[in-house]
Amino acid sequence: MGKKIPLRQCVGCGEMKSKKEMMRVLKTADDGIVLDVTGKKNGRGAYLCVSKDCLQKARKNRGLERSFKMSIPEEIYDCLEKEFDEPGEK
Repeated sequence: MGKKIPLRQCVGCGEMKSKKEMMRVLKTADDGIVLDVTGKKNGRGAYLCVSKDCLQKARKNRGLERSFKMSIPEEIYDCLEKEFDEPGEK
């Protein structure tokens, strides 16, 4: 039997996908929100499909706010959008 692939739910569209297909958004210890391209940083993570549509859906339906149980300023979403435009090396 093959190895089980961990699935994560997109906070934008709600689809379940494997971790490798998704971007991890991280809440750091000092309540900062960053994009975790390695997927290995410490902190509370939420996952988004690698598409701007899902980021916009998460912004509209407050998916990240629910995941992190905190309010997220608009600037954070703007930064995430910029990072989606130019994703780091995987």
